[in-house]
Amino acid sequence: MPDGSDRDQVLAAADRLFNERGIQAVGMDAIRDAAGIPLKRLYLHFPSKAALVSAVLEQRDREVSQGMAAFVESRARDPHDRILAVFDYLAEWFDQPDFRGCMFINSVGELGGTSEDVQRIARLNKLALRDYLARLAEACGHGGEVADQLAILANGAIVAAAIYGGGSAAAASARAAATAVLEAPRRAD
Repeated sequence: MPDGSDRDQVLAAADRLFNERGIQAVGMDAIRDAAGIPLKRLYLHFPSKAALVSAVLEQRDREVSQGMAAFVESRARDPHDRILAVFDYLAEWFDQPDFRGCMFINSVGELGGTSEDVQRIARLNKLALRDYLARLAEACGHGGEVADQLAILANGAIVAAAIYGGGSAAAASARAAATAVLEAPRRAD
């Protein structure tokens, strides 16, 4: 029976390679080489590339949600400031040297029309972000419409940072727009 460290090595290697090159450009041999394990052992953990892609996306989803929540909680106590801290989290992410955009958005662009799993996992990730923003917005008296706007701003900033470059500038612009959304007169949702 293969051990968990092999699985972790494969996931880490696949995550890095998929982020750097895209999913379709990376074969199982490249993942094997990067993970430093035999191909047979890789297939014991992941019987197909599709299974590996799903596992990478599911792991990334957990890491991103937990990382964002921990960052926001450590930076702000007030619900309004917590919402803005989401954009500060994005700014720090965009400034990372390995930032290549959102793996969920990128994977849907590559495989969304051919992989129901990729589409499902990406949708769940984006709904989780929207739901997180909805909880924060509700805590400061806003409803679902504001949460939808904030989610669009966050996802738009991610795409803009990946396409235009410039690191945290896209997050700063989205943060300014989020401030305007939060300060607009409240309407019934």
